[in-house]
Amino acid sequence: MSWLSWLSPRRYATARSVRAGEAAAEAARKTVQEQEAREAAPAAVEEAPAPSGKKAARAAEPEFPVAGDTKAAAFFDLDNTVMQGAALFHFGRGLYKRHFFRKRELARFAWQQAWFRLAGNEDPAHIQDARDSALSIVKGHRVSELMSVGEEIYDEYMAERIWPGTRALAQAHLDAGQKVWLVTAAPIETATIIARRLGLTGALGTVAESVGGVYTGKLVGEMLHGPAKAEAVRALVAAEGLDLSRCAAYSDSANDIPMLSLVGHPCAVNPDARLRRHAREHGWRLRDYRTGRKAARIGIPAAVGLGALAGGAAAAAALHRRRR
Repeated sequence: MSWLSWLSPRRYATARSVRAGEAAAEAARKTVQEQEAREAAPAAVEEAPAPSGKKAARAAEPEFPVAGDTKAAAFFDLDNTVMQGAALFHFGRGLYKRHFFRKRELARFAWQQAWFRLAGNEDPAHIQDARDSALSIVKGHRVSELMSVGEEIYDEYMAERIWPGTRALAQAHLDAGQKVWLVTAAPIETATIIARRLGLTGALGTVAESVGGVYTGKLVGEMLHGPAKAEAVRALVAAEGLDLSRCAAYSDSANDIPMLSLVGHPCAVNPDARLRRHAREHGWRLRDYRTGRKAARIGIPAAVGLGALAGGAAAAAALHRRRR
């Protein structure tokens, strides 16, 4: 492992974020090992599907990765980096459609997702509220049930929202023989579905406790957000025997600066204003796949938050009308 793994700043990490990161890394590796075991069976060989929706653009290839560098890997944030919008909110829309909760709870869910964009920091009260809200929805449900529903929700709400440019960046790492991981605050089950559907290696996500295949309503550690993402990457790199100085990370949010600072090749994708400024000050790569007008609007965190909230209210209203 590179010396960067020891010198990279950990001043934001807490015991809970370290535990969340380690749990995410362990769950991610277990999921990939199980998938590899299934694919090794004679009747279980399945070709990874091409990305859904619009054809992935391959025009803007990065200057690296180095082909054959097995000590390198790439880590991609999900929301607004790989996919337009918040995966957790889209998942919530799908659960609402299936009568898991009421319209009022969907509006609350939308606001909680918007808060992370509005605040741009780790407010314990709001993180606690968002965590409790999400856990109350899945408590008592079977993990297999949420996985099955997640497959349907991906097709309904997420497949057409993948950024082709970011997908091309991920594919470049895969073509170079490197592993590519999603790193997200979304539940690891949801993140794993998205990673598999995109043909990526796997996913690091928030780990919800389950007993006998049933969710207990508790988390292992905390949400995989901010510093916890860096801890998850750090733990996975150690377990996989990778070199952080040769790894890459991609994100749109200043909340992910701890993760981006951890690797040797950070890149700001569709960045918010604070991350764009930080990236320029530190000489990081920048990629923006939004139109000029949309990029200007999304570059303001408040606009993103209000847009997400408005979108949530519109979605709730539309679904309510369909049900009447």
